[in-house]
Amino acid sequence: MSATLFDLTFALAAPFWALMILAPRWSWTARIVGSPLIVAPVLLVYAALVLPALGAVLPVVTAPTLDGLRELLGTADGAAAAWAHMIGFDLFVGRWIWQDARDRAVPAAVLAPVLVLTVLLGPLGLAIHLGLRARWRASVGVVAPAAPVA
Repeated sequence: MSATLFDLTFALAAPFWALMILAPRWSWTARIVGSPLIVAPVLLVYAALVLPALGAVLPVVTAPTLDGLRELLGTADGAAAAWAHMIGFDLFVGRWIWQDARDRAVPAAVLAPVLVLTVLLGPLGLAIHLGLRARWRASVGVVAPAAPVA
């Protein structure tokens, strides 16, 4: 079952990535990707993999060791769960990047490679976006967060 869920995980996320990368300014992309619920199908796969193995997973994540994590991820269920975890979070971060880039009017030609990098190597795509985002100002009407009070 873990092999099937592994294969299903990216298939559930791919249409949203395609919309953000290939049609970032399409009105239907905004309607669909505008909802954070796009990650729900992947999170359900993750839950289906992790919840039955919670007794084995909790000790590893509450007191992590390299050997314990390697042992957990060395199983088909553990690897499939880690994959669902990565795909779910990468999609959530990709959605945020897409929204932020839209608010800042980042050109699609700049956004697309950042999103491809995010889907392939999540944290690097996020780092590139964070480095580039200062070049574009947020659109009028977007409220900046309040400064911390000392």
